[in-house]
Amino acid sequence: MTTPDVWKKSSYSGGGEGNACVEVAPRRARIAIRDSKAPSHGTFTVPAPSFAAFVYALKRSGGLL
Repeated sequence: MTTPDVWKKSSYSGGGEGNACVEVAPRRARIAIRDSKAPSHGTFTVPAPSFAAFVYALKRSGGLL
């Protein structure tokens, strides 16, 4: 039995209606990522430590990667 993903929208979603962002969902050892404007178009996953390093680098750079 699998449980459904619990998606969380990015806290920074740009201007306008706030729909120009990504959503993430934690899985066992990976993080799933999808486009919030087209969630049915698929997802990709990355290892959780890699995602954590990416987020850390974004925060350190002020989001200018």
